[in-house]
Amino acid sequence: MLRPRKFASKIHCKRQSFIGPALACAGSIFLVSCSTVLSEMPTQVGGLPAGTPQRPAVAPEYPAVHEMPPPRTAAVLTEEEKKKVEAELAAMRAEQARRAKASLPE
Repeated sequence: MLRPRKFASKIHCKRQSFIGPALACAGSIFLVSCSTVLSEMPTQVGGLPAGTPQRPAVAPEYPAVHEMPPPRTAAVLTEEEKKKVEAELAAMRAEQARRAKASLPE
């Protein structure tokens, strides 16, 4: 069975409508690959704005994620020191509350 010509022309139109976006995607890939070149161009043409810091000549090292930090030099507070610090904080909090009440207009 033969297909009518209208059907063949519809397929041809669908192919043509697909070609445009495909070319646009391919062109954008080429533009993205030139991004480092574009950063060296003048601002008027699309380069980086004035005052942008320069790229480092050498890439920074990857952070050492498996290295353990050095042991702490400060000792943990004793119970007596904790109570002293808590008392100082409570006294400061009470003083601030007293000042806040005194500064409120009546």
